Formats: sequence, structure tokens, C-alpha cells
Amino acid sequence: MKIRLICGLALGAVLALAAVAQAGATKPTVVRAGNLVLSANGGVAPKKLSARKLSPITLSASGAIATVDGSHPPAAKTITIDFDRHGTINARGLSVCHARELQSRDTRAAERACRPAIVGHGKTTVQVQFPESHPFESTGPLVLFNGGVHHGVTTMYIHAYVSVPTPTALVTTVRIRHEHRGRYGTRAVARIPRIAGGSGSVTRFAFHVHRLFRRHGRKQSYLLASCVGGHFLAHADVVFTGGPSMAATLVRPCRAGG
Repeated sequence: MKIRLICGLALGAVLALAAVAQAGATKPTVVRAGNLVLSANGGVAPKKLSARKLSPITLSASGAIATVDGSHPPAAKTITIDFDRHGTINARGLSVCHARELQSRDTRAAERACRPAIVGHGKTTVQVQFPESHPFESTGPLVLFNGGVHHGVTTMYIHAYVSVPTPTALVTTVRIRHEHRGRYGTRAVARIPRIAGGSGSVTRFAFHVHRLFRRHGRKQSYLLASCVGGHFLAHADVVFTGGPSMAATLVRPCRAGG
């Protein structure tokens, strides 16, 4: 089964990195597709951005997935997001964390190992249902780390620590590269790890991404954007375990300044 939705939704996973959304948004976008119910919300600050140059931004995003009949939702396997070409990621010169430094560590240990590479924080909830048992939920912190730039690809690691049912570190790898596709200019691909041997699914998440640092003595920002044409555009393709997929396009206004 393949579900195609062109609507006001960009599912981030990401994990990822997620959607470029209107600052100050208070109402989430809610979409139903068959038995699935998805919601997403987020914002970029500041809302007013230069039309001529890239400026530092903070991205916040949140989302949820549920089912109409209350059954256990499918697990997202990959999330691909194409971002507006007027936004970009800038990780050169920022401290780097390696995946091996995050595996099998709780949140505090991961932060100690890679504190200079932290680019964001948040929280997530996963639901686990083992065969012939009732589902249960576990909520834990998210920490986003810069994984470096290699051959034009920027890597981000999203570290989650949840009880499924024993405390477990889940590390999602996000690969980001510049790819010009009309209005789009950056593509991020997140591969979600199996949770509880495949019995777990992410049901809620919320995070923000912001990091200022110095390179060659000059102040830098991990995320940058400009406002051209009065709006941002993002497109997401999500593939769930078992085959279902979902596509979504999000358009959000911005205000051009000096």
C-alpha cells in the first residue's frame, strides 16, 4: 500500500531533521491517511530574515503518529527531506562526534563524550508492543550531534535514550548533502534504527536545533537561511516498515528584511 499526501505536513524524523516551519506557529497540522493520524508543528526564529544574505536561525519541530483504532503504529524506516535552497547547513569547523562515542551510552555519558559537537536537544516517545502483549510507552531525551563533513556530505547523529523495556541508546544517522532540484537545494536522509528488535515505533518527538561556533576567529551558525519569495518550501518522503510510504509538501511564509 502506498499513501501519497500533498499537504501542509513535513514529517521530520528525525528525525531529522525536520521541516522549515513558520515561527510562532501554535496549531499543529493534523493529517489522517487510512488508519494513520499524523501531526506536525514547528518554527524558525527569527521570522524576519534578510533576502540578500544567509542569517543564523534556530529550528524547532515536533510531531506525533497514532492510529485511529488505537493499534500499534508502524515504525518509520527512512525519512528523506528536501529543503528549500534558501536554507543550508554549515558544519565546517565545528567539533565532530563519532557514532561509536554514542553507542551504548546514556544521555549524560553521550553529552560528556561529545559536548562540543552538540547542535540540539529534545525528547521523544516510543511505543513498544511485543507479540501477545499490551503496548507500552517510554519517553526519553534526544540530543543532536554534529558528525562532520566528508566528501560534501554532512552527518548528524540523533541520540535517544529510552526504556524498551531496558534502558537503551538509539542512534539515528542523518546524511545531508546539497542537491539542486528546482526550488530545493538540500537533501537529508535519516535511517531510523530498529527499536526493540522491530517491536517499537516512534510516536512523538520534539526538538530544537541551534548552534553558534567560531571558525578562523569568525562567528558561525550551524543553520542558516534567507527569505526569498516570501516563503520556505520542504518536501518529505517517509517509508514505514512493511512497505507503506507517505509524501508531503510544506509551504511556510517568511518576512524579508534588509
